[in-house]
Amino acid sequence: MITNLQIHLDNRPTGAAVAGNFKQVSSTTPKLMDGEVLVQHHFLSLDPYMRGRMNDSKSYAAAQALGQVMGAGTAGVVVESMHEKYAVGDKVVGMGGWQQYSVVDGNAVGAMRKVDTTHVQLSAYLGVVGMPGVTAWYGLMKICQPKAGETVVVSAASGAVGSVVGQLAKAKGCHVVGFAGGADKCKYVVDELGFDACIDYKALPDAKSLYKALKDAAPNGVDCYFENVGGVILDAVLSNMNAFGRIALCGMIAGYNGAPVPITQPQLFLMSRLLLQGFIVSEHMEHWPQALKELGGLVASGKLKFRESISQGLESAPEAFLGLLSGKNFGKQLVKLV
Repeated sequence: MITNLQIHLDNRPTGAAVAGNFKQVSSTTPKLMDGEVLVQHHFLSLDPYMRGRMNDSKSYAAAQALGQVMGAGTAGVVVESMHEKYAVGDKVVGMGGWQQYSVVDGNAVGAMRKVDTTHVQLSAYLGVVGMPGVTAWYGLMKICQPKAGETVVVSAASGAVGSVVGQLAKAKGCHVVGFAGGADKCKYVVDELGFDACIDYKALPDAKSLYKALKDAAPNGVDCYFENVGGVILDAVLSNMNAFGRIALCGMIAGYNGAPVPITQPQLFLMSRLLLQGFIVSEHMEHWPQALKELGGLVASGKLKFRESISQGLESAPEAFLGLLSGKNFGKQLVKLV
């Protein structure tokens, strides 16, 4: 048996999440049964959707159970196997949660998959070549369906999802504008990722100034908007949308702590005949193979760039997660365990 440090959800937040909502627990790994695999996690993924699961309220995913390991994507290495398809040393990704080790049923469909780290580093399979990357690919390609010459706007443009959206849109010949929080993030979005423009929303005080900044950056209006944030940024974009514009609604981080995020001019959906489609990428598994193949090829060839924020040790996960919710991360937020 191996000592296995875990982090559980101890109590539910009232308002903003705090470190006291979590509890560190020490356990031991059980003896493997036939068909099971023991994985040592090297990287743990932290994602905004986890905040919604901390609440015991209606959502697209079941609430995180109290007193149980926080659910999360993980990337690691097989250290013991009782399954013929998995060998010690195999690199794998799965949903191991906030803990150092997990026991996985090797026969469970979709529970774990092997990955090749020859040309793509292991951590990337939790980001640009993982759920965030597929989220970006699906929302842009299947909902927005941009055409060359159209204008695509992305909120949280320097993040794990937004950064991929913008680069894929540029590859399709679009004019791409991002929103990000801070001059350093905007510089990265334009200079490194190749966006045409980036608006630092933290430097602008209200929806009116956001509207003007976007109008200047997108003089031909907005054809497609990939939404991760909500709130005043959504209001500013709606006022700039062209007729028959498409909005892929991926997230609403502005409202994750329970604060209302009303849309001030809902009549614009009718006036501009807009399509707004919310989506959960795990409900579209049939598209994952194509998306992962394309994303992996782009990363391996150096055509798709990405950045990671990495905190060290499982103990750092709660504070790193809270920082993610307030925009302190720069790129994909991970916890390095090994």
